[in-house]
Amino acid sequence: MRDLLLELASRPIARKLVRSLGLPLPLPQKLARGRGPWQARPLADHQVVVGGAPGGRLGQVTARTLTAAGAYPVVASGDAQPFRELGQAHGRPARTLDLAALPDGFRADALAFDATGVGDPADLRALYDFFHPLVPALRTCGRAVVLGRAPAAERAAPPGLLAAQGALEGFVRSLAKEIGRRGSTAHLVLVAPDAEPRVEAVLRFLLSPRSAFVTGQPVTVTALVAAPAAPAEPAQVRPLEGKVALVTGAARGIGKCVAERLAEEGAHVICVDRPADDAAAGQVARGIGGSVLAVDVAGDAAAATIAAHVREQHGGIDVVVHNAGITRDKTLARMTAEMWDATLAINLAAPLRIDQALLGARLVRDGGRIVCLSSVAGLAGNAGQTNYAASKAGIAAYVRARAAELAPRGIAVNAVAPGLIETRMTAAMPALVREAGRRLSALGQGGLPIDVAEVVTFLSTPGAAGVTGAVLRVCGGALIGA
Repeated sequence: MRDLLLELASRPIARKLVRSLGLPLPLPQKLARGRGPWQARPLADHQVVVGGAPGGRLGQVTARTLTAAGAYPVVASGDAQPFRELGQAHGRPARTLDLAALPDGFRADALAFDATGVGDPADLRALYDFFHPLVPALRTCGRAVVLGRAPAAERAAPPGLLAAQGALEGFVRSLAKEIGRRGSTAHLVLVAPDAEPRVEAVLRFLLSPRSAFVTGQPVTVTALVAAPAAPAEPAQVRPLEGKVALVTGAARGIGKCVAERLAEEGAHVICVDRPADDAAAGQVARGIGGSVLAVDVAGDAAAATIAAHVREQHGGIDVVVHNAGITRDKTLARMTAEMWDATLAINLAAPLRIDQALLGARLVRDGGRIVCLSSVAGLAGNAGQTNYAASKAGIAAYVRARAAELAPRGIAVNAVAPGLIETRMTAAMPALVREAGRRLSALGQGGLPIDVAEVVTFLSTPGAAGVTGAVLRVCGGALIGA
């Protein structure tokens, strides 16, 4: 489905004309997205301005992340020493920047601020002092990341610290809305004290073009998920090499895109879809060197069939993606029992039964990943979707419940909640509803299936061990579901 306003905005002459005429058109910025497999240096030659409040603890990991990812750090505040040492080692020496006298024409690709040293409301001034002069210098499709303390680390903290750290979320959500029309995003990464080594993979993802349609939300990094007995540095290139992944609803749309991305990163993908879509699923599987399993996930024998296939063909599995889902929209008064039952059976009951079969037989290997598709509608509710919203809210609750249970085995369980994604489903929406959904977001546009696939792929990798029990919205900073 074409987004005519986005197409208009991508033409410089048209943008200039709209501005000169003073027309009240909210022209969105075409997003810069990553393409192909992961790269060792996703931030190659990016200029990232870093800063921090006094007493911040994440300067070392930030310096290591940026320099290893190919960025040129520019230190505006905080401790510059880690950036000098690591930048020199990687051939990208850090520079310093005077925020009171920015050079003419200065531009930054990303801004990163370590707020872990913020201990009371007065310390928040450092946040203002850093971002105030730099936001106008942020390039289109730029990134802003604030690092704070994880809530679990604050339970016994003084009220002033709790208030100051809590203020970071409101700041980041608002900043995301201010910079979104330029295609830029903002994130809050909350880090547990014992999880600092797990921050690197999260930072690499959020600062890269892979996170183009994710903005305005906190991401918590913990050490809850057990590390492997012989921990190794997570691979930055083809991180799923040698692993087996299963994707339900893989014949088309988001599921197809997820299967393709997992395969690009090295996984053998089992493409699961209903028998009626066997041909389409088979075509996807052939295109990525995977395999196909034709089964209706809502069927009584589906979970046992999937478990038997995994055991017989692969001996176990590393990644499970529950993508299959349907909508049967009607207001509750007009909804039939069949519409209710079908939606809950496929969207909620099926993932639970499949997981139970795989986990009960210990077919999900230690260190595995389970990713479920929720929805912004499940977080915010939507008229005419009581069945769908119930199923997707249930998924969000399910991953939170499973996370603690499976963490000792090194298994992370998360959900991804898409907003308005340009698929066949949204193409069937009334035009005015679709247009409102596009514009009522920080980025002012709908997302693409690849945007969801990128987040699912990240959560499927070994490096994402710090994130579990989370529901990550892929919604462009939608007004609803925040």
